[in-house]
Amino acid sequence: MLKLDFHPAGRHFLQIPGPSPVPDRILRAMSYPTIDHRGPEFGALGLKVLEGIKTIFKTTQPVVIYPASGTGAWEAALCNTLSPGDAVLMYETGHFATLWKKMAENLWLKPEFLGLPGIEGWRRGVQAEMIEARLKGDTAHAIKAVCVVHNETSTGVTSDIAAVRRAIDAARHPALLIVDTISGLASADYRHDEWGVDVTVSGSQKGLMLPPGISFNAVSKKALEASRTAKLPRAFWGWSEIIEMNKQGYWPYTPNTNLLYGLSESLDMILEEGLENVFARHQRLAAACRVAVTAWGLEIQCADPAVYSPVLTGVIMPEGVDADAVRKLIYEHFDMSLGTGLGKVKGRMFRIGHLGECNDLTLMATLSGCEMGLQLAGVKLAGSGVAAAMDYLVKHVAKPKLKVAA
Repeated sequence: MLKLDFHPAGRHFLQIPGPSPVPDRILRAMSYPTIDHRGPEFGALGLKVLEGIKTIFKTTQPVVIYPASGTGAWEAALCNTLSPGDAVLMYETGHFATLWKKMAENLWLKPEFLGLPGIEGWRRGVQAEMIEARLKGDTAHAIKAVCVVHNETSTGVTSDIAAVRRAIDAARHPALLIVDTISGLASADYRHDEWGVDVTVSGSQKGLMLPPGISFNAVSKKALEASRTAKLPRAFWGWSEIIEMNKQGYWPYTPNTNLLYGLSESLDMILEEGLENVFARHQRLAAACRVAVTAWGLEIQCADPAVYSPVLTGVIMPEGVDADAVRKLIYEHFDMSLGTGLGKVKGRMFRIGHLGECNDLTLMATLSGCEMGLQLAGVKLAGSGVAAAMDYLVKHVAKPKLKVAA
Protein backbone atom coordinates (compact mmCIF):
# COMPACT_ATOMS: atom_id res chain seq x y z
CA MET A 1 0.00 0.00 0.00
CA LEU A 2 1.25 3.49 -0.87
CA LYS A 3 1.96 5.50 2.27
CA LEU A 4 1.69 9.26 2.06
CA ASP A 5 3.59 11.07 4.79
CA PHE A 6 2.67 14.74 5.11
CA HIS A 7 4.05 15.12 8.64
CA PRO A 8 7.80 15.81 8.53
CA ALA A 9 9.71 17.01 11.60
CA GLY A 10 8.77 20.44 12.94
CA ARG A 11 5.57 22.32 12.41
CA HIS A 12 4.18 23.13 9.00
CA PHE A 13 4.35 26.82 8.07
CA LEU A 14 0.92 27.78 6.77
CA GLN A 15 1.68 31.17 5.22
CA ILE A 16 -1.20 31.43 2.77
CA PRO A 17 -3.54 34.42 3.19
CA GLY A 18 -6.13 32.22 4.86
CA PRO A 19 -7.05 29.88 6.31
CA SER A 20 -4.52 31.20 8.78
CA PRO A 21 -2.92 29.14 11.57
CA VAL A 22 -5.28 28.43 14.47
CA PRO A 23 -3.73 29.33 17.86
CA ASP A 24 -3.52 26.69 20.59
CA ARG A 25 -5.89 28.69 22.78
CA ILE A 26 -8.58 28.49 20.14
CA LEU A 27 -7.95 24.80 19.42
CA ARG A 28 -8.36 24.05 23.11
CA ALA A 29 -11.58 26.06 23.29
CA MET A 30 -12.98 24.19 20.31
CA SER A 31 -12.29 20.88 22.07
CA TYR A 32 -14.85 21.60 24.82
CA PRO A 33 -17.75 19.11 24.94
CA THR A 34 -20.63 20.02 22.64
CA ILE A 35 -23.61 21.38 24.57
CA ASP A 36 -27.36 21.66 24.01
CA HIS A 37 -27.88 24.49 21.52
CA ARG A 38 -31.25 25.18 23.12
CA GLY A 39 -29.97 25.22 26.70
CA PRO A 40 -29.10 28.18 28.97
CA GLU A 41 -25.33 27.66 28.72
CA PHE A 42 -25.46 28.00 24.94
CA GLY A 43 -27.68 31.10 25.20
CA ALA A 44 -25.00 32.82 27.27
CA LEU A 45 -22.33 31.85 24.72
CA GLY A 46 -24.48 33.11 21.87
CA LEU A 47 -25.08 36.48 23.50
CA LYS A 48 -21.36 36.87 24.23
CA VAL A 49 -20.19 36.24 20.66
CA LEU A 50 -23.02 38.23 19.07
CA GLU A 51 -22.12 41.27 21.16
CA GLY A 52 -18.36 40.80 20.90
CA ILE A 53 -18.27 40.49 17.13
CA LYS A 54 -19.88 43.94 16.84
CA THR A 55 -16.71 45.39 18.35
CA ILE A 56 -14.63 43.86 15.55
CA PHE A 57 -16.92 45.24 12.83
CA LYS A 58 -17.12 48.56 14.72
CA THR A 59 -20.90 48.56 14.61
CA THR A 60 -23.85 48.84 16.95
CA GLN A 61 -26.09 47.13 14.38
CA PRO A 62 -26.88 43.39 14.15
CA VAL A 63 -24.21 40.96 12.95
CA VAL A 64 -25.70 37.75 11.55
CA ILE A 65 -23.51 34.66 12.05
CA TYR A 66 -23.87 31.74 9.63
CA PRO A 67 -22.45 28.20 9.79
CA ALA A 68 -20.98 28.68 6.31
CA SER A 69 -17.97 29.86 4.36
CA GLY A 70 -17.57 33.44 3.20
CA THR A 71 -19.21 32.44 -0.08
CA GLY A 72 -22.41 31.77 1.84
CA ALA A 73 -22.25 35.24 3.38
CA TRP A 74 -21.81 36.71 -0.12
CA GLU A 75 -25.05 35.04 -1.15
CA ALA A 76 -26.83 36.10 2.04
CA ALA A 77 -25.87 39.75 1.47
CA LEU A 78 -27.30 39.70 -2.05
CA CYS A 79 -30.44 37.62 -1.56
CA ASN A 80 -31.57 39.52 1.54
CA THR A 81 -31.43 42.92 -0.14
CA LEU A 82 -32.13 42.49 -3.87
CA SER A 83 -34.71 41.20 -6.33
CA PRO A 84 -34.39 39.26 -9.61
CA GLY A 85 -33.28 41.53 -12.44
CA ASP A 86 -31.85 44.24 -10.18
CA ALA A 87 -28.85 46.10 -11.55
CA VAL A 88 -25.76 45.87 -9.34
CA LEU A 89 -22.55 47.87 -9.79
CA MET A 90 -19.55 45.71 -8.88
CA TYR A 91 -15.89 46.75 -8.99
CA GLU A 92 -13.15 44.46 -10.32
CA THR A 93 -10.06 44.37 -8.10
CA GLY A 94 -9.14 40.70 -8.47
CA HIS A 95 -10.24 37.09 -8.48
CA PHE A 96 -12.68 37.27 -5.58
CA ALA A 97 -14.47 40.32 -6.96
CA THR A 98 -14.83 38.30 -10.16
CA LEU A 99 -16.28 35.28 -8.34
CA TRP A 100 -18.76 37.52 -6.52
CA LYS A 101 -19.91 38.89 -9.88
CA LYS A 102 -20.46 35.35 -11.17
CA MET A 103 -22.57 34.61 -8.11
CA ALA A 104 -24.68 37.71 -8.79
CA GLU A 105 -25.31 36.47 -12.32
CA ASN A 106 -26.33 33.05 -11.00
CA LEU A 107 -28.81 34.75 -8.66
CA TRP A 108 -30.62 36.41 -11.61
CA LEU A 109 -29.14 39.81 -10.89
CA LYS A 110 -27.64 42.08 -13.56
CA PRO A 111 -24.12 42.96 -12.42
CA GLU A 112 -22.11 45.61 -14.21
CA PHE A 113 -18.35 45.26 -13.78
CA LEU A 114 -16.42 48.49 -13.42
CA GLY A 115 -12.65 48.74 -13.20
CA LEU A 116 -9.35 49.60 -14.81
CA PRO A 117 -8.52 47.66 -18.00
CA GLY A 118 -6.51 44.44 -18.11
CA ILE A 119 -4.08 43.38 -15.44
CA GLU A 120 -3.78 46.97 -14.17
CA GLY A 121 -7.15 46.64 -12.47
CA TRP A 122 -5.72 43.78 -10.40
CA ARG A 123 -2.85 45.91 -9.16
CA ARG A 124 -4.78 48.86 -7.76
CA GLY A 125 -7.69 49.52 -5.43
CA VAL A 126 -11.21 50.69 -6.14
CA GLN A 127 -11.25 53.98 -8.05
CA ALA A 128 -14.06 55.75 -6.22
CA GLU A 129 -14.34 58.49 -8.84
CA MET A 130 -15.34 55.88 -11.44
CA ILE A 131 -18.17 54.73 -9.17
CA GLU A 132 -19.28 58.32 -8.62
CA ALA A 133 -19.34 59.04 -12.36
CA ARG A 134 -21.31 55.89 -13.13
CA LEU A 135 -23.87 56.57 -10.43
CA LYS A 136 -24.33 60.16 -11.57
CA GLY A 137 -25.19 58.76 -14.98
CA ASP A 138 -27.83 56.49 -13.45
CA THR A 139 -30.47 59.20 -13.16
CA ALA A 140 -33.28 56.62 -12.96
CA HIS A 141 -31.57 54.97 -9.97
CA ALA A 142 -31.76 51.57 -11.64
CA ILE A 143 -28.62 50.45 -9.79
CA LYS A 144 -29.73 49.02 -6.46
CA ALA A 145 -26.37 48.20 -4.87
CA VAL A 146 -22.64 48.88 -5.15
CA CYS A 147 -20.49 45.85 -4.27
CA VAL A 148 -16.76 46.18 -3.57
CA VAL A 149 -14.04 44.05 -1.98
CA HIS A 150 -12.21 45.74 0.90
CA ASN A 151 -9.09 43.53 1.04
CA GLU A 152 -8.66 41.62 -2.23
CA THR A 153 -7.05 38.37 -1.12
CA SER A 154 -5.88 37.47 -4.63
CA THR A 155 -3.78 40.60 -5.12
CA GLY A 156 -2.86 42.21 -1.78
CA VAL A 157 -4.80 45.43 -2.36
CA THR A 158 -6.85 47.12 0.39
CA SER A 159 -9.36 49.59 -1.06
CA ASP A 160 -10.58 52.80 0.55
CA ILE A 161 -14.17 52.04 1.57
CA ALA A 162 -14.76 55.48 3.09
CA ALA A 163 -13.97 56.96 -0.35
CA VAL A 164 -16.56 54.68 -1.95
CA ARG A 165 -19.18 55.89 0.52
CA ARG A 166 -18.26 59.50 -0.26
CA ALA A 167 -18.62 58.75 -3.98
CA ILE A 168 -22.12 57.31 -3.52
CA ASP A 169 -23.13 60.29 -1.41
CA ALA A 170 -21.63 62.77 -3.89
CA ALA A 171 -23.70 61.17 -6.64
CA ARG A 172 -26.81 61.53 -4.43
CA HIS A 173 -27.61 57.92 -5.21
CA PRO A 174 -29.71 55.61 -2.98
CA ALA A 175 -27.81 52.40 -3.83
CA LEU A 176 -26.85 50.12 -0.99
CA LEU A 177 -23.13 49.74 -0.24
CA ILE A 178 -22.19 46.06 0.20
CA VAL A 179 -18.58 45.26 1.14
CA ASP A 180 -16.58 42.04 1.32
CA THR A 181 -13.96 42.18 4.07
CA ILE A 182 -13.53 38.42 4.36
CA SER A 183 -9.74 38.70 4.56
CA GLY A 184 -9.64 42.18 6.06
CA LEU A 185 -11.66 41.79 9.24
CA ALA A 186 -9.56 41.81 12.44
CA SER A 187 -6.38 42.44 10.41
CA ALA A 188 -7.02 45.74 8.62
CA ASP A 189 -8.91 48.74 10.02
CA TYR A 190 -12.60 48.41 9.18
CA ARG A 191 -15.51 50.61 10.30
CA HIS A 192 -18.96 49.38 9.31
CA ASP A 193 -20.93 52.21 10.91
CA GLU A 194 -18.55 55.12 10.36
CA TRP A 195 -18.03 54.29 6.68
CA GLY A 196 -21.75 53.97 6.04
CA VAL A 197 -21.66 50.37 4.86
CA ASP A 198 -25.05 48.67 4.51
CA VAL A 199 -23.93 45.03 4.48
CA THR A 200 -20.45 43.83 5.42
CA VAL A 201 -19.47 40.26 4.54
CA SER A 202 -16.72 38.39 6.37
CA GLY A 203 -15.48 34.97 7.43
CA SER A 204 -13.77 33.17 10.29
CA GLN A 205 -10.60 31.78 8.73
CA LYS A 206 -8.51 34.93 8.30
CA GLY A 207 -7.87 37.57 10.97
CA LEU A 208 -10.20 35.86 13.43
CA MET A 209 -7.77 32.90 13.43
CA LEU A 210 -10.49 30.24 13.28
CA PRO A 211 -10.95 27.30 10.93
CA PRO A 212 -13.28 27.90 7.97
CA GLY A 213 -16.95 27.45 8.75
CA ILE A 214 -18.33 30.70 10.17
CA SER A 215 -19.34 33.72 8.11
CA PHE A 216 -20.96 37.04 8.87
CA ASN A 217 -23.29 39.76 7.61
CA ALA A 218 -23.12 43.06 9.50
CA VAL A 219 -26.39 44.77 8.63
CA SER A 220 -27.42 48.45 8.62
CA LYS A 221 -30.94 49.75 9.25
CA LYS A 222 -31.21 50.65 5.55
CA ALA A 223 -30.29 47.09 4.57
CA LEU A 224 -32.87 45.66 6.99
CA GLU A 225 -35.49 47.91 5.42
CA ALA A 226 -34.48 46.74 1.94
CA SER A 227 -34.79 43.11 3.06
CA ARG A 228 -38.50 43.60 3.72
CA THR A 229 -39.23 44.10 0.01
CA ALA A 230 -36.40 42.09 -1.59
CA LYS A 231 -37.72 39.29 -3.80
CA LEU A 232 -34.74 36.96 -4.25
CA PRO A 233 -35.58 33.58 -2.66
CA ARG A 234 -34.09 32.97 0.75
CA ALA A 235 -34.86 30.65 3.63
CA PHE A 236 -31.72 29.51 5.41
CA TRP A 237 -30.06 32.88 4.66
CA GLY A 238 -32.99 35.05 5.77
CA TRP A 239 -32.01 37.70 8.31
CA SER A 240 -35.30 38.34 10.06
CA GLU A 241 -35.79 35.02 11.87
CA ILE A 242 -32.11 34.76 12.78
CA ILE A 243 -31.95 38.28 14.23
CA GLU A 244 -35.13 37.69 16.23
CA MET A 245 -33.82 34.47 17.82
CA ASN A 246 -30.37 36.03 18.35
CA LYS A 247 -31.97 38.40 20.89
CA GLN A 248 -31.89 35.46 23.34
CA GLY A 249 -28.58 34.05 22.06
CA TYR A 250 -30.05 31.30 19.87
CA TRP A 251 -30.42 30.43 16.17
CA PRO A 252 -33.36 29.01 14.20
CA TYR A 253 -31.21 26.04 13.13
CA THR A 254 -28.37 24.02 14.67
CA PRO A 255 -25.34 26.34 14.86
CA ASN A 256 -21.72 25.15 14.78
CA THR A 257 -21.35 25.08 18.56
CA ASN A 258 -17.66 24.28 18.79
CA LEU A 259 -16.65 26.93 16.27
CA LEU A 260 -18.61 29.42 18.38
CA TYR A 261 -16.48 28.32 21.37
CA GLY A 262 -13.50 29.16 19.17
CA LEU A 263 -15.00 32.50 18.17
CA SER A 264 -15.49 33.39 21.82
CA GLU A 265 -11.81 32.66 22.50
CA SER A 266 -10.73 34.56 19.37
CA LEU A 267 -12.63 37.65 20.49
CA ASP A 268 -10.98 37.42 23.92
CA MET A 269 -7.52 37.21 22.34
CA ILE A 270 -8.08 40.13 19.98
CA LEU A 271 -9.58 42.39 22.61
CA GLU A 272 -6.85 41.48 25.13
CA GLU A 273 -4.24 42.64 22.62
CA GLY A 274 -6.40 45.62 21.66
CA LEU A 275 -7.92 45.98 18.20
CA GLU A 276 -5.77 48.99 17.28
CA ASN A 277 -2.66 47.10 18.44
CA VAL A 278 -3.68 44.20 16.22
CA PHE A 279 -3.91 46.55 13.25
CA ALA A 280 -0.52 48.11 14.05
CA ARG A 281 1.10 44.67 14.31
CA HIS A 282 -0.24 43.68 10.90
CA GLN A 283 0.92 46.96 9.33
CA ARG A 284 4.43 46.56 10.78
CA LEU A 285 4.86 42.96 9.65
CA ALA A 286 3.49 43.78 6.19
CA ALA A 287 5.95 46.65 5.85
CA ALA A 288 8.84 44.34 6.76
CA CYS A 289 7.67 41.79 4.21
CA ARG A 290 7.57 44.43 1.47
CA VAL A 291 11.08 45.57 2.45
CA ALA A 292 12.23 41.99 1.86
CA VAL A 293 10.57 41.74 -1.55
CA THR A 294 12.13 45.04 -2.61
CA ALA A 295 15.57 43.89 -1.40
CA TRP A 296 15.21 40.74 -3.51
CA GLY A 297 14.70 43.02 -6.50
CA LEU A 298 11.23 41.59 -7.15
CA GLU A 299 8.01 43.45 -7.84
CA ILE A 300 5.01 43.68 -5.49
CA GLN A 301 1.67 42.80 -7.07
CA CYS A 302 -0.04 45.87 -5.58
CA ALA A 303 1.28 48.80 -7.61
CA ASP A 304 -0.07 51.57 -5.36
CA PRO A 305 1.70 51.98 -1.99
CA ALA A 306 -1.32 53.86 -0.65
CA VAL A 307 -3.38 50.65 -0.71
CA TYR A 308 -0.81 48.01 0.29
CA SER A 309 -2.51 45.23 2.23
CA PRO A 310 -1.49 44.50 5.84
CA VAL A 311 -2.82 40.97 5.36
CA LEU A 312 -0.72 39.59 2.51
CA THR A 313 1.94 40.53 -0.03
CA GLY A 314 1.84 39.38 -3.65
CA VAL A 315 5.29 38.69 -5.12
CA ILE A 316 5.67 38.84 -8.92
CA MET A 317 8.19 36.45 -10.46
CA PRO A 318 10.63 37.51 -13.18
CA GLU A 319 9.66 36.80 -16.78
CA GLY A 320 9.94 33.10 -17.53
CA VAL A 321 9.75 31.92 -13.90
CA ASP A 322 6.70 29.86 -12.95
CA ALA A 323 5.55 31.06 -9.53
CA ASP A 324 3.74 27.77 -8.87
CA ALA A 325 6.95 25.81 -9.51
CA VAL A 326 8.69 28.02 -6.93
CA ARG A 327 5.88 27.44 -4.45
CA LYS A 328 6.10 23.66 -5.00
CA LEU A 329 9.85 23.70 -4.41
CA ILE A 330 9.44 25.69 -1.18
CA TYR A 331 6.74 23.30 0.04
CA GLU A 332 8.82 20.21 -0.70
CA HIS A 333 12.05 21.52 0.83
CA PHE A 334 10.86 23.63 3.74
CA ASP A 335 7.33 22.38 4.55
CA MET A 336 5.83 25.82 3.97
CA SER A 337 2.66 26.66 2.06
CA LEU A 338 2.40 29.95 0.16
CA GLY A 339 -0.64 31.28 -1.65
CA THR A 340 -0.97 30.57 -5.35
CA GLY A 341 -1.72 33.18 -7.99
CA LEU A 342 -5.39 33.12 -8.98
CA GLY A 343 -7.21 33.97 -12.19
CA LYS A 344 -5.35 36.46 -14.35
CA VAL A 345 -2.18 36.22 -12.26
CA LYS A 346 -1.93 32.42 -11.98
CA GLY A 347 1.68 31.32 -12.42
CA ARG A 348 2.80 34.94 -12.40
CA MET A 349 2.99 35.54 -8.65
CA PHE A 350 2.73 33.91 -5.23
CA ARG A 351 1.23 35.33 -2.05
CA ILE A 352 2.80 35.56 1.41
CA GLY A 353 0.25 35.65 4.21
CA HIS A 354 1.18 37.61 7.36
CA LEU A 355 -2.10 37.68 9.23
CA GLY A 356 -3.77 36.41 12.36
CA GLU A 357 -1.39 34.76 14.83
CA CYS A 358 1.79 36.10 13.26
CA ASN A 359 4.79 37.79 14.89
CA ASP A 360 8.35 38.84 14.05
CA LEU A 361 9.81 35.34 14.20
CA THR A 362 6.95 33.87 12.18
CA LEU A 363 7.61 36.39 9.44
CA MET A 364 11.39 35.94 9.55
CA ALA A 365 11.06 32.17 9.21
CA THR A 366 8.64 32.66 6.31
CA LEU A 367 10.97 35.05 4.51
CA SER A 368 13.90 32.68 5.09
CA GLY A 369 11.98 29.86 3.45
CA CYS A 370 11.06 32.11 0.54
CA GLU A 371 14.63 33.34 0.06
CA MET A 372 16.12 29.85 0.15
CA GLY A 373 13.45 28.60 -2.22
CA LEU A 374 14.00 31.44 -4.68
CA GLN A 375 17.73 30.68 -4.65
CA LEU A 376 17.11 26.96 -5.23
CA ALA A 377 14.78 27.87 -8.11
CA GLY A 378 17.57 29.86 -9.73
CA VAL A 379 15.86 33.23 -9.36
CA LYS A 380 18.49 35.96 -9.44
CA LEU A 381 18.08 38.13 -6.34
CA ALA A 382 19.44 41.65 -5.93
CA GLY A 383 20.15 41.11 -2.23
CA SER A 384 19.00 39.46 0.96
CA GLY A 385 15.40 40.18 1.81
CA VAL A 386 15.84 38.35 5.11
CA ALA A 387 18.59 40.74 6.22
CA ALA A 388 16.59 43.77 5.06
CA ALA A 389 13.44 42.67 6.90
CA MET A 390 15.40 41.88 10.05
CA ASP A 391 16.95 45.34 9.96
CA TYR A 392 13.51 46.92 9.50
CA LEU A 393 11.99 45.03 12.43
CA VAL A 394 14.86 45.95 14.73
CA LYS A 395 14.59 49.61 13.78
CA HIS A 396 10.80 49.51 14.22
CA VAL A 397 10.73 47.27 17.26
CA ALA A 398 7.30 46.71 18.80
CA LYS A 399 7.00 47.76 22.42
CA PRO A 400 6.43 44.75 24.71
CA LYS A 401 3.05 44.64 26.42
CA LEU A 402 3.68 43.71 30.04
CA LYS A 403 0.81 42.50 32.17
CA VAL A 404 0.96 43.27 35.86
CA ALA A 405 -0.59 40.66 38.13
CA ALA A 406 -3.39 41.95 40.33
